[in-house]
Amino acid sequence: MFRNISLALVGLLMVSGAARADVAERKDLQVSHDINSAITHYTHFTIFDDVQGIVENGVVTLTGKMTMPYKVDAIAKRVAEIDGVREVHNNIAVLPVSGYDDQLRLRVARAIYGNPNFRYYGMGANPSIHIIVEYGRVTLKGVVNGDVDRRLAGLIAGRFPAMSVKNELKTTAEVRDAGESD
Repeated sequence: MFRNISLALVGLLMVSGAARADVAERKDLQVSHDINSAITHYTHFTIFDDVQGIVENGVVTLTGKMTMPYKVDAIAKRVAEIDGVREVHNNIAVLPVSGYDDQLRLRVARAIYGNPNFRYYGMGANPSIHIIVEYGRVTLKGVVNGDVDRRLAGLIAGRFPAMSVKNELKTTAEVRDAGESD
């Protein structure tokens, strides 16, 4: 009888341990969702900024690039105030000040968002295509509906005198599949 109770107790502890792991994982997923919301709802977050937050057991690592130092500090502060965040590692880089980079950002943005195929991407508070320019090098980040849009955005950005163009746009299918595999 004592052995049966012991086995039942061990089984219960194993199930509760697994349940706690699921709760912790769900908690990180919720925190990750809240971080994404805090970043995208930050009023000074523009199409020229790119930030990602990775959460592991309540510890957040922020990466990306932003155009102004005050934005980096504000994002880190907003993330630190999210329920469930225990610690923030702020690895966001500030893009260098450059008149050439500023002009290139604007020209690429106008060309992409002025193209009829991309007008609907520009609607809303946080357009889905972000244009990061550093030392004359253009990187496209964000999410588009399909491979045709990804390739077209890269071609449009490549029309300008940039040192290089790196197309890191993802399709909605790729994002969805990555979310399912995590």
